[in-house]
This record gives sequence, structure tokens and C-alpha cells, in this order.
Amino acid sequence: MFGKQIGIDLGTVNVLVYVRGKGIVLREPSVVAISLVDNKILAVGDEARAMLGRTPETIEVSRPMQNGVIADYVVTEAMLRYFISKVCNRFERRPEVMISVPVGVTSVESRAVRDAAIQAGARVAYLIPEPLAAALGAGMPIGTPTGNMIVDIGGGACEAAVISMCGIVVSSSIRVAGLKLDDAIATYVRRKYNLIIGEQTAEQIKIGIGSALPLDEEMKMEVRGRDQVQGLPRTITITSSEVTDAMAEPLSSIATTVRSVLEKTPPELASDIIDRGMVMAGGGALLRNLDRYLTEETGVPCHIAENPINCTSLGAGRGIEHLPLLKRALEMT
Repeated sequence: MFGKQIGIDLGTVNVLVYVRGKGIVLREPSVVAISLVDNKILAVGDEARAMLGRTPETIEVSRPMQNGVIADYVVTEAMLRYFISKVCNRFERRPEVMISVPVGVTSVESRAVRDAAIQAGARVAYLIPEPLAAALGAGMPIGTPTGNMIVDIGGGACEAAVISMCGIVVSSSIRVAGLKLDDAIATYVRRKYNLIIGEQTAEQIKIGIGSALPLDEEMKMEVRGRDQVQGLPRTITITSSEVTDAMAEPLSSIATTVRSVLEKTPPELASDIIDRGMVMAGGGALLRNLDRYLTEETGVPCHIAENPINCTSLGAGRGIEHLPLLKRALEMT
């Protein structure tokens, strides 16, 4: 019996797993809770994320992936083993796995991801650059000699790339994405209101009322946190225009990265991109008005992929289905 073929989007914030023939079967946060007493893993995924900012000193909750790259090899391996075992029966043959990695990872970082997957139970592990996977998942015609531009905004990094003939022609990435937007909101609330809020609260503000451009109808949200001066719990009301101001700097960095890719694009491909526009993928693409913001900043039409969060894992899964085609363009050792 053949083993399963699995595509994994190993993100800074979430891990998505695609199984050939079934689609996306798992989506959980890439968070691990470790007991510092006996160095054992207590929880992975949703269970561990619920502990963020709420644990005693004996338990450490961490993200083993930082900016899309392995920061803690041992913990990442354990996390991968947990996710692979969730989708594969232990009596089945070991699966073939394709994992998305950021553009421009070093050979050491690539080897670390591949080794972690093999140690976690994969029979063979292939790596695919995230923008290529996202473009495949978004259904873009990347096998044709036309210019396809993808902007993948995840949790840890934003990557923009122009793809033609199954290969990346020009790319650029910046380690500014969803988490940096959350940090910017938390910093703004602390400076303006002397209120300390956690990572999850900042994310809730971003999802609830965040927008890249000012909204026609302003939205408001109550925020609870700890007063920096008195040290007591306090509630404030924050508006969507304040959140837009708070996120201005990281959004400007993302726009600069996209612009730098357009500046380096060969003229023939650039004319294709002006006709077709660029496609946004990743969870960051869901931020209100981000497509309009990038269109204003670059002058190129910007569209959001049909299912932006799932694009990279779908592409990693489809990549394993089209291995012969992709092998020419990728270094698959």
C-alpha cells in the first residue's frame, strides 16, 4: 500500500496540513507548551495556544518557528511528529511530505526543516518556496511563460515574488507581517493609554476593527488590559482609525517590499502583471482594505486569492502531485 502524500505549510503562526485526495485536514497554531521541570512537551497546537500568557513559571509556551524558519529544532521536530501522527495511521507506510519554506533560506535552514520532517516520520521530504506554493494554491497559471505576481503575507514574513515557467524570477521578503502588526497595535495602546495588552488581545483588535486604510464608517472596540501606572485591570475603547495609525509603519514596509519586486521585474513580465494584477495570499491578506492600499501604493491592481489562508498548504499538496513538473524548477534532493 502506498503511503500518504502530504503538503505542510509550516508557518510561524499556524501549521496547515493537506492530504492528497482529502484536502486540508488540519489547521492548528504552531505553538508548543513545554514543562521546564522535566523538559517534556505538555501540549501542541490549539491546546498550547490557549496557554499563551497564562502559564506559571514552570511552563514555557513558545513558537518554535520564527519568521518561517526553525528557531528550535527539537521542539519543531516534536511538533511535526504530533501533526504527522494526527493525519497518518501508525500502521500505514511513512508518508511523502512537501513542506513550504521561505524564499532565500540558507542550505543549513533547509536541511534543518528536511531533517526534522524525516525524524518526525516522513519517508521523504521535499521543500517548496512559499510564494511558489501560494501561487499554485491560488490556481495561478505558473507553468506558462507569463508573469504571475504573488504577495504572501503570513504571520512572520511577507514575501513577494514574480513567477514564470514554474520558477521564481524575482523575489523579496521582509520579516514584517501579521505578528509585527499585532506588536504595533500593542505598542500604540501602551504609549497612548498606558495599558498593557497581550498578544492575543492585539490580534483580536486587528481582526475586529483593523484596516489598512481609514474606514468610511468608524468602528469601535472595548479593550481590556493592565494599567501600566496602577497595575490594575482597566478597560478602554479604541477606534478603527487609531488601529490604522498604529499599523502604518509595518504596512509601509510591506508596500516597499512589493514595490522593490516590481522594480526588479523584467519588462515583458511587468506588462503581464499590469494586465493581470497581483494576487495576495496568507492570513495577512484578510486585513480590511489591504488590497486597496497596495493598489494605491504600487499602481498595480491587487486581488485577494479565493482562500488566502489555505493557499500555501494547498500549493504544497498540489506540488507533490506535480513533482515531475516542479523538479525542473526546484532543487529537490
